[in-house]
Amino acid sequence: MDFLKSAVASAIAKSSSFPVTIGDRIDFGDSIWILHNATKKDDNSPCCLFNFDIHANKALLPLARNAARKLRTIRHPGVIRVIDVIENDTNIYIITEKVTPLAWHIRRKSLSEETIKWGLYSVSSTLKFINNDASSVHGAVRITSVFTSESGEWKLGGFEVLSSMNDDDAIIYNYGSSLPNSNAYAPPEVVNGGWSAIKKNPLGAPDAYGLGTLVYEAFNGGFMSSDSLAQPKSIPANMVPSYRRLINANPKLRLNAGQFVEQGKKVGGFFETPLIHITEGAESLGLKNEEERNEFLRELDSLTDDFPEDFFKMKILPELLKSVEFGGGGPSVFGAIMKIGLKMSDDEFESRLGPLIIRLFNSPDRAMRVCLLDNLPLMIDRIPQKDVNGKIWPAMTTGFTDTAPIIREQTVKAVLSVISKLSDRIINGELLRFLAKTANDDQPGIRTNTTICLGKIARNLGVGSRSKVLIAAFGRSLRDPFVHARSAALMALSATIDVFSDDDCATKILPVICVSLVDRERIVRDQATKAVESYLARVRKYASTLPETALPPEQGQGAATAASPARIGNQSDTSWAGWAISSFTNKMAGARGEMASTATANGAPLAQTQSMPASGRSTPAINVSSDKATTAPSRPRVSQPAKSSTQAIEPEDAWEEEDTMDAWGTMDDDGDNFFDASSSQRTNTTTPEPAAAFDDGGEPDFAGWLAAQSKSKSQKPLPKGLSKTNTTVSTLNVRPTGPARSVSAGVGTAGINAKRPVIATARSAAPIAAKKEIKKGTPKPKEPDINDDDWGEAWD
Repeated sequence: MDFLKSAVASAIAKSSSFPVTIGDRIDFGDSIWILHNATKKDDNSPCCLFNFDIHANKALLPLARNAARKLRTIRHPGVIRVIDVIENDTNIYIITEKVTPLAWHIRRKSLSEETIKWGLYSVSSTLKFINNDASSVHGAVRITSVFTSESGEWKLGGFEVLSSMNDDDAIIYNYGSSLPNSNAYAPPEVVNGGWSAIKKNPLGAPDAYGLGTLVYEAFNGGFMSSDSLAQPKSIPANMVPSYRRLINANPKLRLNAGQFVEQGKKVGGFFETPLIHITEGAESLGLKNEEERNEFLRELDSLTDDFPEDFFKMKILPELLKSVEFGGGGPSVFGAIMKIGLKMSDDEFESRLGPLIIRLFNSPDRAMRVCLLDNLPLMIDRIPQKDVNGKIWPAMTTGFTDTAPIIREQTVKAVLSVISKLSDRIINGELLRFLAKTANDDQPGIRTNTTICLGKIARNLGVGSRSKVLIAAFGRSLRDPFVHARSAALMALSATIDVFSDDDCATKILPVICVSLVDRERIVRDQATKAVESYLARVRKYASTLPETALPPEQGQGAATAASPARIGNQSDTSWAGWAISSFTNKMAGARGEMASTATANGAPLAQTQSMPASGRSTPAINVSSDKATTAPSRPRVSQPAKSSTQAIEPEDAWEEEDTMDAWGTMDDDGDNFFDASSSQRTNTTTPEPAAAFDDGGEPDFAGWLAAQSKSKSQKPLPKGLSKTNTTVSTLNVRPTGPARSVSAGVGTAGINAKRPVIATARSAAPIAAKKEIKKGTPKPKEPDINDDDWGEAWD
């Protein structure tokens, strides 16, 4: 028969009309109820189900029905919230919010002292309401009657014998001793005279004693009998005097629950804790003024990491969110939100805080935006990449051009946080263009931070543009008048040495760093020394892998001797002049085949093609006429160097890549207008003179030197091959100003410098050619000093 009753009850619980799906059973000690986890069918939210089997405990049916009725009647934040009550012939079901037995936490000792005080304050306040406002006695205050909600709050249950003292036939008088373990928790007057004895004593005396046992169990993990209550053990010292008055054997001398709360709330009392203050002030946070709100936040910051996380997520966080978005809480409240958000899972953070963060990034409040940028490292990993690229980054870009320097600086710093979430298109397009602007900011700190930022994100940049951007940016920073900007550039170059090619290290970076070796500031010089050592080691390692020579193998000794022209001068002469002439003739021989006569069989001149020396400057072609040539001088035609190929770029990104490169420029820019803020500090205002059409680089004029030597020696005849001839030489309008120098046509350009030939011109034709070539109003090119004492440096 019992089997059939159980089967019927189970069928009812599983029927489609039953509002919840019953889950696992929860053990919470001796009770008339069977507790289950459950799920509501309408919204799949978690809940709990208290089940009373009528046929198995028929004698206790009045207790179950009293509990169901009282739970429905009494509404208080400290009482378990009832969703529904279902009663039939076999069972009584009480569906409540999701709760967990307090005994679980107490036995595991998982609650901090701060949390236990907060829980006892909640239970005491609830008992105060039951005793004073409802004129009732709970009669079963113990650890099995207290539960914790999803938010971590302590909720009072166990209303089986809760009775109003206005009723003469209250259930507590007849069924109070029917509760499990009733004698262990009963106050001394009840043990001696039964539950009817409570009529003669203060109304709240029985519950005060039960509150005392709860205090003992919460701090000590439980108790066996009333004899153990005399030793407080782990109860806090400032609570012990009030605790002793709760368990006083004389009911008339006991503190009731309301008095216990008042004792704890006194200045320096045991209930004067930040957690309790926050609990009381959270609900009215949006109504507080600025001073009260700041006090609330200071108390929130003073909490340690062991505060009840669930309570802050469920109760405090919603109030904070409303305050920061609608109540004018501002950045200070957002800091408290982040403190709670750090303890959330990624899914919780994304669902509860993600939408708010995105809305706040679009806020015009600068203080809020600075707060968001400061906290970005803490929350960026919890925000999906699509939201960063599509919503947060577009809102951040306005900070690069904001009129407030603090916004620009914080935005540059925040790049390091979001760089891992940005797409390659944004990094190599928009980001580099914005950083090019901040690198030219009028604030030196922003320029310095931009350099540091580029050094740290160097490996995130595209390979095609990385080297050019970094060399241009760091090269400009090395010329920054702000000492820390120059130091940051050197440190960035040292940190990014692996991203540059070996040729760039030797030809572009080392020459720029060497200038900093004589910087006015020692910290820059020291940093430059370290950087030069690093790059020199890199270049030496690369140079060790190169072959000894790139020249083709020489011909045999005999053929070389036959092909070599007669040398001028004594090769064994160790004097300065002998060495110079030997070098002159050596170069003449080396230039064999590089010059061609302009005369042809028909007398028509042929244009000499131009070669490109290693220095990058083109050498003009030379038209040399024969002794019988009478053709007019012709202007040389210079062949254009082949355009260097660049790395292939996708068509849709080509314009963006070009704009980005143009924004940075090159390392060779003079930078006069780069640092706007420091333009007043520049003292060099000399206007550079226009370069001459052709510069021989200060090459020695051997013709003039030999002429001077011959005149000083009374017109002694020159050696064969260096004597003047009357050959008519065609003139080139290459250097229009200054006196032209006469050089024997037999010497040519190879005798002086194969790369920079000396142009033979007629002295009388130079002024006329200059008038034709130089337009009206064009500044006169500067004539190099042919008597410069430093000309020998060109031979090195």
